[in-house]
Amino acid sequence: MELPAADQVPAYRPSVSASLFPILLLAAGLLVRLGWACWGFLNPDEAAHYLLSVQPSLILAYQASLTTAHPPLLILLLHAWQIIGHSEIILRLPSVLAGTAFCWAMFTWMKCVTDRCTALIAFALLLFSPQLISLSAEIRQYSLLLMFAACSLLFLDRAIGKASAFWLVGSFLSLYLAMLSHYSSFIFALVIGVYGGLRLYSASARRSLWGLWVAGELGGILLAVFLFASHISRLEERNLPQQIADTWLRSSIYHRGEQNPFAFIVTATMRVFRFDFGNNVIGVVGLMLFVIGILILVRDRNSAPGAYKPSARLLGALLLLPFVINCGLAVIGRYPYGATRHNALLVPFAVCAVSVALSRWKTRSEWIKAVVVAIVLVVCNIFPSPAGAYIRPRDQARKRMMQGVDEIENVPAGSVIFTDYQSGLLLSYYVCHDKVVQFIPPFDPYLESPCGTVTVISTFPRIWIFQPEDFPNALEGAQKAYRLAPDTKVWVFQAGWLVDNEPTLRQVLKEHGCSDPHLFGANIFLCQLGAASP
Repeated sequence: MELPAADQVPAYRPSVSASLFPILLLAAGLLVRLGWACWGFLNPDEAAHYLLSVQPSLILAYQASLTTAHPPLLILLLHAWQIIGHSEIILRLPSVLAGTAFCWAMFTWMKCVTDRCTALIAFALLLFSPQLISLSAEIRQYSLLLMFAACSLLFLDRAIGKASAFWLVGSFLSLYLAMLSHYSSFIFALVIGVYGGLRLYSASARRSLWGLWVAGELGGILLAVFLFASHISRLEERNLPQQIADTWLRSSIYHRGEQNPFAFIVTATMRVFRFDFGNNVIGVVGLMLFVIGILILVRDRNSAPGAYKPSARLLGALLLLPFVINCGLAVIGRYPYGATRHNALLVPFAVCAVSVALSRWKTRSEWIKAVVVAIVLVVCNIFPSPAGAYIRPRDQARKRMMQGVDEIENVPAGSVIFTDYQSGLLLSYYVCHDKVVQFIPPFDPYLESPCGTVTVISTFPRIWIFQPEDFPNALEGAQKAYRLAPDTKVWVFQAGWLVDNEPTLRQVLKEHGCSDPHLFGANIFLCQLGAASP
């Protein structure tokens, strides 16, 4: 039988149902993110980002952003976005849209560099990852970071495939926006710089494209220098990176003399995958599949590089390099590596390698793979093994906070509400509709602010949350600082993601006269202290 010539073989065209399937997945992922964004009240970090953006001008919003540990793009975006509204869902909408767009950009890129099956597996894992859903439904920098990073990758490969200066400029603009979103993008900038140079070389790109690529790289270096001079150096002067490394990110930074470096790398890598998949068991399986996927790619000698597609080995190097760089930075104490959202940039690279391993799994039917992926996602979402601060969904419900707000509005006029810093952020947004916490150093130990018919006294940022051993001194210090009369009604309000040693703190409060606290789930409470308090 005579075979048709190569140019006569009809190109593969997916059926209508196959073409609609990714769209349906995307719509489902968007709806899940919208639902989650509507469900929960703001966490303290989200409230802080919003409050920083509430400034009379864009310049003042930029100056306010310099007090945070992140680049300015999110604060500037929120400043402009407030024209639309300032409800939770409106403020979270940019993250929801960016998080969804990131998944689509990764799906499109994966189709270009691998195949449709691998791309669909990665698409499903990214769309319904519990960690990515959560980050996409919060007022944070990570959705913007991931979207711009994915677009930079997609546009770069498209620019090389089409020999297009237009797409290469788009890749670099996306990279710059990622750098303005979150500082972990510096890792991505190094990765895509190496990958871009190797791709241009393997595709025998023309000189004009090389010249534009060199100019774009220089632009990225200049932007990094500007961010360091205008912001990062100020953070280091305040010793903020070291404070973070010594406290809540301590387990994600290698401490010389206290740990074995090899043990740290192994443990931290397992914790990264635990965070990526949100489940201990699935995280270990994911790490094994990641290793298998990388080995499959680097051992593939049949995949020749070309203009439209990188070699399998180059793709494997791309997916592994971010982990190597991030791990190295953690070992020298410069950036965390572990079960933290600060490593969200690693999620797409991990998922892509896992998807390669799953797509090469030989089964009787492709539906078996689909069922396995669906089961994995169900397990991760229904049986989470959270790392770090965690609040149960039922305690995160917005109605819990609204019940607390109603109770605060019933507090007698002239009373004082004493609160820690994280709770003061939430009071600012939900009750006082103005800042009742300090943002700009140097900080006073306490801040007194009017809030309707009551007065709020909030602590400075280092007392992020009341601890049982610190609360009596903090209360006494506030009473002395503002010379509160003995008959002043003092109420304590606490809310947020971090509620440490709650039973012990409740006992301390009881000793100060708080015998009947008003509870709104496990993470919000309000109680009046007795007249016999110090």
